[in-house]
Amino acid sequence: MKYVATDKAAAAIGPYSQGVIAGDMFYSSGQIPLKADGELVQGGITEQTHQVFANLQAVLEEAGSSLAHVIKTTVFIKDMNDFTELNSIYASYFGDHKPARSTVEVARLPKDVKVEIEVIAKVAQ
Repeated sequence: MKYVATDKAAAAIGPYSQGVIAGDMFYSSGQIPLKADGELVQGGITEQTHQVFANLQAVLEEAGSSLAHVIKTTVFIKDMNDFTELNSIYASYFGDHKPARSTVEVARLPKDVKVEIEVIAKVAQ
């Protein structure tokens, strides 16, 4: 098992890593809209989702993977009324690639953000 850490995404805000590689699989921790310097992205679901994807791309790259190799995502959203906008942004990052996905509305997320996303992806061996 190998822990993944990059300074191109916000550091973990608790006792966990940004991600873990086990064999040829990468498991990310949930990414929230924190910039690499730890600053929380203000704004609505649009701005926050773009930052989450920037973080996901950074940890995937560090793991030797990319969005094109994502197998499964889990999306946690604070308000399901934001689902249509989130879905549009999500689709723009994945294009024709359509990983399996679960989307769950939750009562609260760390730092009261609007969205958190985690991924499982294949890595090069």
